[in-house]
Amino acid sequence: LLPTPLFPGLLLSLERKMKKEHHHHQNSQLLPPLKRRLILSRAAAVILVFSLGYVVGILTSSPRASVSSSPDTQLLLQLNTVPSPPNRPTDVCNDSPKEGKEEQDQLQQLQPPTTTKKRPQSASPPPPHDFFRFRTQCAPALPQDEILPTLLDRVYNGTSPYAGFPPAHAAGLLRKRRLRGWGSTAPVFRELIESVRPRTIVEVGTFLGASALHMANLTSGRLGALILCLDDFRGWPGFRRPPRANKADLFKDLADVNGDVTLMYQFMQNVAAAGEEGRVLPVPFSTAAGLAALCEWGVYGDLVEVDAGHDFHSAWQDINMAWAVLRPGGVMFGHDYHNGADNRGVRRAVDLFARSKGLRVRPNGQHWVLQPPKPHH
Repeated sequence: LLPTPLFPGLLLSLERKMKKEHHHHQNSQLLPPLKRRLILSRAAAVILVFSLGYVVGILTSSPRASVSSSPDTQLLLQLNTVPSPPNRPTDVCNDSPKEGKEEQDQLQQLQPPTTTKKRPQSASPPPPHDFFRFRTQCAPALPQDEILPTLLDRVYNGTSPYAGFPPAHAAGLLRKRRLRGWGSTAPVFRELIESVRPRTIVEVGTFLGASALHMANLTSGRLGALILCLDDFRGWPGFRRPPRANKADLFKDLADVNGDVTLMYQFMQNVAAAGEEGRVLPVPFSTAAGLAALCEWGVYGDLVEVDAGHDFHSAWQDINMAWAVLRPGGVMFGHDYHNGADNRGVRRAVDLFARSKGLRVRPNGQHWVLQPPKPHH
């Protein structure tokens, strides 16, 4: 069990020990039996300790388990590397025949190739990650009549943000009505509202409130849905500057007060001008913080719209966190399914989420719709 070079060292040490003892007992030609036994027992103990250490070292040097055995990692590998069977029907249905071929062609680009290159045996396993680890269980749902009071208490210290609005320092900076959105009045809004008949709507990303006020108009009357608008009301870096030199600056009229771009004030002014202060409420936090709070408080939406960040990671986070606050039987939808980013932005996040949950994506113009499967009876 011991390496060969270890024995000469032990024997040399033993020989020196015996010579030293012999020097102290010059009158005796041989060591006393008791001393000899003591020296030999010590040497045996040293050999035993080294042997045990060597064996333990061998046993503990076995390879560690590969991180690729993680269920999350395996799912990600399956979604990104496993080839689809030939002639597999797409998971996306399209209600628009005119756009069908173009969308099908774009979706084909997202499908993995029919053959994959075999991973070399020496390749390192993929690193572990939290790609799929989002909270899926939230607090028990609040009764409908407690949602608005709870939010006013938790976010605005029990008072309405519209009380005394606008404040004196901002009144002269606001336009009476300043709306701007993208796809904010698309037919998908009316279709889903008539189908779901929501009592609570959660909008993730609202900007100036164009789509929120359109949904408020569609739910006016006896439906009277409460609309919660999550946004940090900061816009995006450089949003005042036109993306191209030949395009007009659409937001140069929005005032900037010591770094405050006054988006929330203008949003509230738009809501007040529409007379919807009682049921369109800004929730002025980042989408992640706002959705986490709704989950913690038990606030769910019958209809959830996701239209905030357009990059993949922002959209992926928003979609996963928004799904947790979707009431059973509700519908989640969003914008920017077809844009310049396609498989690098919102569309990639939507498709990956749908495949990981076993859902279908239903494109509707520039919008996407996800609906949980109905339970079988």
